[in-house]
Amino acid sequence: MGGDVDDALDRVVITGLGVVSSIGTGVGDFCAGLREGRSGAKPLTAFDTTGFAHSIGCEVTGFAPQEWLERLEPEGVGRATQFAVAGARMALGDAGLDVEDVRSRRVLVSVGTSDGETRDLDTLTGQQLADGDEALDPAIAERADANRLASGVVRELGLRDVETMTIGTACAAGNYAIGSAYDALRTGDVDIALCGGADAVCRKTFTGFYRFGTIAPEKCQPFDKDRKGLLSGEGSGVLVLESLRSARARGARIYAEVLGYGLNCDAGHAVAPDQDSLARCIRLAHANAGIKPEDVDLISAHGTGTPTNDVVETGAIRQVFDAPPPTVSVKSMIGHAMGAASALAAVACALAIHESFIPPTINHQNTDPDCGLDCVPNEARPAELNVVQNNALAFAGNNVVLLLGRHQEMT
Repeated sequence: MGGDVDDALDRVVITGLGVVSSIGTGVGDFCAGLREGRSGAKPLTAFDTTGFAHSIGCEVTGFAPQEWLERLEPEGVGRATQFAVAGARMALGDAGLDVEDVRSRRVLVSVGTSDGETRDLDTLTGQQLADGDEALDPAIAERADANRLASGVVRELGLRDVETMTIGTACAAGNYAIGSAYDALRTGDVDIALCGGADAVCRKTFTGFYRFGTIAPEKCQPFDKDRKGLLSGEGSGVLVLESLRSARARGARIYAEVLGYGLNCDAGHAVAPDQDSLARCIRLAHANAGIKPEDVDLISAHGTGTPTNDVVETGAIRQVFDAPPPTVSVKSMIGHAMGAASALAAVACALAIHESFIPPTINHQNTDPDCGLDCVPNEARPAELNVVQNNALAFAGNNVVLLLGRHQEMT
């Protein structure tokens, strides 16, 4: 797969996965959760929800940062950085890579996020914020920098020859990070890439979506005619990417191949998605990957469960596909993890390819006729998947579409 690209240095593969999510931490538990159609929805505990009529979300529970931090002190880094570090350590272990060996290679660490460490600011009162910098705990101010997510991974792993990127393109940031890693590997700038996204539930973002009227009272129901909105989620998805030559040389297991991606930004509206722009982005991704719409076996949709997103996204899909393939939303299970969302979905796509199944869209009762796609309702489905498309949309018109494929050796 991958168009005209036939050089093992140019081809980029996924050899490791690290996951922190509300339905499972670690690739095995996360994969089992996807197969089972597990729901991560529960009452939010991250902040005081007094005054909100409803406050269900998809928080990560049972996460112990000390299990993953060896060099960093848990109290010295925020929750999103803890998630990113845990995901990175898991991904390296899953890839069969020794940290000491990775330290001797040229590495890219690219992490997407929407909120960075603004969860730390939930500890401040309105009066403290009004009083200005003198009221801020310097430790909180130091941790709040979003760049801490990627640099935290570097410091924890002790990487020496490394390029570090934190990408803040909101809810599409995870796919942006994976795309940046794909480019860096294809051009030979790095040997190994740790890429993905991380975010932690915080009051700021929950309140913003709540005031938009887009927080669901109980559950996320993408593509359902009675859908009422999204649920806030959190976690991290981190992928190890390397050249096919590198993976072959060390006999690595290959989950999937990165075929290509497309991105654009219409910037037409601060929050409303643009159907035509997303359709253009899908076509860009197909061209970059060297595939046709009929080659796609599964679409992992952005699928937030809001009335507007689902209709616009399915409309864009229909503009490109004469006969759309099954189209699912893992947000029905894990909620909307913001900057980690498309990275977690990319992990799900890689697992779907490797394990030959389609994750379900849970909480589904009646398909909205304005969507009208096969969303694989409620139960996973066995399937041999050769090409999977992962959509990501974000505020400010940021769209990224990632294409993954089953790895096949060329003859």
